[in-house]
Amino acid sequence: MTANSLLGRSILNGGRSNKRSLVALTVGLVVGFCLAELFVYSSRLERADFEPYEGHRFGDVNDAHMQELFGPEHDVGTHGNVYENSTIAEKLYSEVKILCWIMTNPANHQKKARHVKRTWGKRCNKLIFMSSAKDDELDAVALPIGEGRNNLWGKTKEAYKYIYANHINEADWFLKADEDTYTIVENMRYMLYPYNPETPVYFGCKFKPYVKQGFMSGGAGYVLSKEAVKRFVTEAIPNPKLCKQNNTGAEDIEIGKCLENVKVLAGDSRDSSGRGRFFPFLPIDHLIPSLINKQLWYEQYIFHKTDEGLGCCSDNAISFHYVSPNQMYVLDYHIYHLWPYGIIKAPDPLPNKLAVGQLMPTPKVSLTEQSTDEASSKVSTDKKTP
Repeated sequence: MTANSLLGRSILNGGRSNKRSLVALTVGLVVGFCLAELFVYSSRLERADFEPYEGHRFGDVNDAHMQELFGPEHDVGTHGNVYENSTIAEKLYSEVKILCWIMTNPANHQKKARHVKRTWGKRCNKLIFMSSAKDDELDAVALPIGEGRNNLWGKTKEAYKYIYANHINEADWFLKADEDTYTIVENMRYMLYPYNPETPVYFGCKFKPYVKQGFMSGGAGYVLSKEAVKRFVTEAIPNPKLCKQNNTGAEDIEIGKCLENVKVLAGDSRDSSGRGRFFPFLPIDHLIPSLINKQLWYEQYIFHKTDEGLGCCSDNAISFHYVSPNQMYVLDYHIYHLWPYGIIKAPDPLPNKLAVGQLMPTPKVSLTEQSTDEASSKVSTDKKTP
């Protein structure tokens, strides 16, 4: 065999070896990428078991400019309407007294919290901002606890302890909301009107894992009756068998466990048609099915299944979450000032008052949803609570 033949065969074998190496490298990269994706996906699922919805955000990002800005420096003001009739709203203001406390921190006093005070917060009977530092503009309470996500549970306990010690007789109901929660307080009063504040109950957007009777989403806000606050502060918090003593953990899950342990009922906040009233995301996220369907965890966690599109939300909706400071003012305008000329909607009649421990009947829902609800909870909402 000539030298040239040997050289040619060597080159040929080298070319085949290089091709095999390239194929092996390509296959390795593809397999490695797939394994990495699988690991990340499984890690997300694992984290979801402990943080089911913290940090989640979805929806149309076309309004990103509104999400980033901190809101107007000066109050945009307001105006009345000579044809507006607020007689019933004023009646409910005096009869259903709501204390609203807002979870905030020093870094967000000017960026976010002040815009709550300028918009929906002024419609509460009493508004308190809970922080770790005082603020003259907000009249914020400096709670004896540090900031950060790991202290939210501790902050919630301290906030309700402060309220019970200083303001328990100034209201009938006590709402906890975040600084990016928007609340239509009049609709909350309408929902709460029939209930006796001595009934141990609380309302919000109900989720079903972790707590047998369900718990209320922290972002959507939850409102406790006076009796619920009393039991939480005097019975649950001091007892390590009833309430988690350290400050870590998801505050909405932990308070749900505590309240269940002292027989405070997780109420049903849906309207008479079975539509939700408390929402953990922006209106667009709940109204557009393609957006909310991307969040599989939400479908798994929501206690009462909801229809898609406009069927999701009550005409008397109460709260939305992830609302930027600018959007606070936009919602204020749409809800309280913008109305189509010539269309006047008469308010629904106020329901009858209920006795202590008595709850409103279960909303009318489809047979499929009704069977699901009955399987999810053995608590009958037309009986008196313990």
